[in-house]
Amino acid sequence: MSQDHKLSIKQFYSYFKEALKGSQNDFTTGSIRKAIFMLSIPMILEMLMESIFAIVDIAFVSQISTNAVATIGLTESVVTLVYAVAIGVSMAATAMVARRIGEKDPEGASKVAVQALFLGVFIASIVSVIGIMYPKEILGLMGGEPELIEEGYGYTQILLGGNVTIMLLFLINAIFRGAGNASIAMKALILSNGLNIILDPIFIFGLGPIPAFGVEGAAIATTIGRGSAVLFQLGILFYGWSVIKIKLKDLVIQSKIMLNLLKISLGGIGQFIIGTSSWIFLMRIMSEFGSDVLAGYTIAIRVVMFTLLPCWGMSNAAATLVGQNLGAKQPERAETSVWKTGKYNAWFMGIVSVIYLVFAKEIIELFTSETVVVVNGALCLQVVAAGYIFYGYAMVIIQSFNGAGDTKTPTYINFLCFWLFQLPFAYLMAIHFEFGPKGVFWAITAAEVLIAIVGMLVFKRGKWKAVKV
Repeated sequence: MSQDHKLSIKQFYSYFKEALKGSQNDFTTGSIRKAIFMLSIPMILEMLMESIFAIVDIAFVSQISTNAVATIGLTESVVTLVYAVAIGVSMAATAMVARRIGEKDPEGASKVAVQALFLGVFIASIVSVIGIMYPKEILGLMGGEPELIEEGYGYTQILLGGNVTIMLLFLINAIFRGAGNASIAMKALILSNGLNIILDPIFIFGLGPIPAFGVEGAAIATTIGRGSAVLFQLGILFYGWSVIKIKLKDLVIQSKIMLNLLKISLGGIGQFIIGTSSWIFLMRIMSEFGSDVLAGYTIAIRVVMFTLLPCWGMSNAAATLVGQNLGAKQPERAETSVWKTGKYNAWFMGIVSVIYLVFAKEIIELFTSETVVVVNGALCLQVVAAGYIFYGYAMVIIQSFNGAGDTKTPTYINFLCFWLFQLPFAYLMAIHFEFGPKGVFWAITAAEVLIAIVGMLVFKRGKWKAVKV
């Protein structure tokens, strides 16, 4: 082995340790490749932790019944609306915090963080009331059969009732990411995920004095895990172990910052509501083909999320780099960061797509042995994986607009590609032309390819460089 190669391995481990420690938070100078690496590693690990949440729940719940798995699928597709709002506000928080850090104004960043928390708690309170009062109606609207609703409404009630843990976990991690403290966000997810893995089997199947709650147990475990991580995050924010330090005097509504945050958030929320409501309609179309097909689709999408969430990690790194570098008045460095991150993301997705195309059946069989579930799950995985390289670029480009505070452009792109293209295409192919579930699977892939192409063309025009936040 050459000396150079030894040095590169040594350097890799050195960067890796530094990234996990989170000692660097200013990414406006030095090597862009190193900056991408330092931000991406903790963000990828953070997103892997988030996706393991989903995989663990399905693995345990699939031992109860097909209805229980389908309940998770239907509930999660509604919870994605909560994610939409959480991610929308989070994008605004990341953009504004990153911009203030780039301007060397950490106190301004802390003020943004407080307003984001106020906004998140207010929105989550409204969702909690609806989730606690109408869980059966929500599952009914999603096309759940009466048997499924009776068995699973408790899961929906607990998960939506405790959605403040989802909201704050997303939001506070976005604040840390914008500040360049990605390693703290990662640690919060490790804590919540570790607790979820331990508590899931205890609450689902029972242990000692704790009764078996069945599918409800998965929601209890998840809420406790996320809630504990939120307490950990709040401790760090208030005790000042990061760049962001919240003081008691900051805990007042500051209308100017709040209005700016709301303005950017609305674009982000709109953008994700378009995307996630599209997933809800796809799930509604899939429910026409019965619980077995729906369960296969749910498992496949969970597996897909396992690799898409790490890509969100790299995409979030690009957003932080764009925000900080625009704050430091270095737009060309911001642009270079985006193209480099997109290339690395596409390479990763290309490798994963080959694995999914070859081993789709074996992967779905890890979760279930039901033939119809396996066949549909494997087919979904293969069709979606066919567009993975495009997904890699699309996610980075879209997040880069958001990192600049330009949340309107991705909203228009999502509206065109999801509502005007994907949904009509899915309905026509699956129902009208009777291609069945296959029509939905191809609609997912085609829409993501379209987003990548449109996103790149708009990004090259460079209007995002002039956005003020």
